[in-house]
Amino acid sequence: MRKWYPWILVGLSFGFSAAIYSRLPEQIATHWNTRGEIDDYSSRTWAAWLMPAVLLAMAVILPRLPAIDPRRANYEKFRPSYDMVISAVMTLIAAMHVVTLGAALGWPVPITTVTPIMVGALFVVLGNVLPRARPNWLFGIRTPWTLTNDRVWERTHRLGGMTFVAAGLLLIVSAFLAPAMMFGVLIVATVFASIIPVTYSYFAWKQESSRARNS
Repeated sequence: MRKWYPWILVGLSFGFSAAIYSRLPEQIATHWNTRGEIDDYSSRTWAAWLMPAVLLAMAVILPRLPAIDPRRANYEKFRPSYDMVISAVMTLIAAMHVVTLGAALGWPVPITTVTPIMVGALFVVLGNVLPRARPNWLFGIRTPWTLTNDRVWERTHRLGGMTFVAAGLLLIVSAFLAPAMMFGVLIVATVFASIIPVTYSYFAWKQESSRARNS
């Protein structure tokens, strides 16, 4: 099922756009500011078909990327998790596509609440998957230190899993408690989730290098 799920999303997104295309206005809101106010528009054609096209490209390219990775053999150790990330990212894009076009049709969509919930859910999924990732050049927290030491990779991704889950939960809670601060919280959560494990990878590498020299 996991191999077909991305293609189901592609079909549904194209089908949704085709079903409502004639009812869409010529200009569609595609961006909102920190207060949830519309600050950019796109044409009906662009808004209706761009995201389905992006999903199609992802469904074709992402499952095949491991084939060009010099460490492609490691993907077999976490392939279900890699496929889960593809599905989670594509689900977010498909959901945002529906939300955007739905808002254009007059659906009462609270953008400042829906967006952090969906992004937060993606962060939680990523956080649960990261510790399962094995060293590779395309997916995960790739720093000079994680890529040169498998033990550093393991330690960094274990911490990264915790920071991404924490950041995701922060985003979900903020959707209900402080929706007007959505973009600020998103930036803080993203920086928190990424910078901490990246920085930690250097110190973990120093520890592992010192341990190897003393052994």
